[in-house]
Amino acid sequence: MLLGMFDGPHTLELDPLERRARLRLARSARIGPVTFHEALAHFGSARAACQRLATCTDAEVDLEETRLAKAGGRFLAMGDTAYPAALAAVPGAPPVLSAIGDLVLLGRPTLALVGARDASLAGRRFAAELATTLGAAGFVIASGLARGIDAAAHEAALATGTVAVLAGGIDQIYPPQNADLHQRIASRGLILSEAPLGTPPVARAFPRRNRIVSGLSVGVIVIEAAARSGSLITAQRAAEQGREVFVVPGSPMDPRYAGSNSLIRDGAILVRGANDILDVLGRPSVPTQPLEQKGQKRPDGEASKVLEALGSVPTAVDELVRRCQVSAASVAEVLLALELEGRLERHRGNRVSLM
Repeated sequence: MLLGMFDGPHTLELDPLERRARLRLARSARIGPVTFHEALAHFGSARAACQRLATCTDAEVDLEETRLAKAGGRFLAMGDTAYPAALAAVPGAPPVLSAIGDLVLLGRPTLALVGARDASLAGRRFAAELATTLGAAGFVIASGLARGIDAAAHEAALATGTVAVLAGGIDQIYPPQNADLHQRIASRGLILSEAPLGTPPVARAFPRRNRIVSGLSVGVIVIEAAARSGSLITAQRAAEQGREVFVVPGSPMDPRYAGSNSLIRDGAILVRGANDILDVLGRPSVPTQPLEQKGQKRPDGEASKVLEALGSVPTAVDELVRRCQVSAASVAEVLLALELEGRLERHRGNRVSLM
């Protein structure tokens, strides 16, 4: 368990000249995280490496640092007091991060919450519920600021602490529709990126982003991961880094859960609610609210038939009418009541499913 790594930020103080050399080395062409760490191991320090290798200049680092400061941010070099300890322990950890926001969050235990961009309403609601509960239990929620599950998790965790990790430069807002959320996280949470300012979020950068999301965290929670998705990459990185992998299950008939269910088959921890996560991490459980206390009534008659025929897999309304042997008007009435209660999700092709 990694909770002990979050008692506070790094305590190692970098010599200012060594710190500047690390920034130069990290921002040099053809030197990625692996090469950076190999150079430190070979030469003994970044200062020595800069004397032997062709690196970027102090002026180039000064220019980016000035632009970053104008945006309200700063560099975190590996070895800085604020650089997250859990991430520093990951092989190939980012030598330098750009950060905007509350660095205190990096000293607190963190859980990553990731999932589908085109998530269902039910998936987004469950992500928000988990983020809210786990945030109240003391965890910072990390994710990738994507649409769907990521955005729902960030939104719900703004009050208790959230970290967004970007694939491009910290000034590159992606997707554009999350511009407002990006701004609010910068003001109330924390935004991180290992890419230089101005770097566009190209496809190959997202798997690298995902390793940071998992590396910051004691565990990764996956909601609605398809057979081939970035969420599976994050879960794989988490397992490689020795983190817990938690997965919300779904119907085997729903392709949005194909990857999620495969993770559970391969040994990931099945999650029914926040307490399944807190129990594994050795944290106190939280009270759960019975269904009736949420304003939901027990159905009877025709409503009961419709409810029994509904599930998490989208079903055509015409099929419900045939299967339940009730009138189309009665089915429509039950579906409307469920929708008003927030228990029904509508899909294309006049299909519906329970949340």
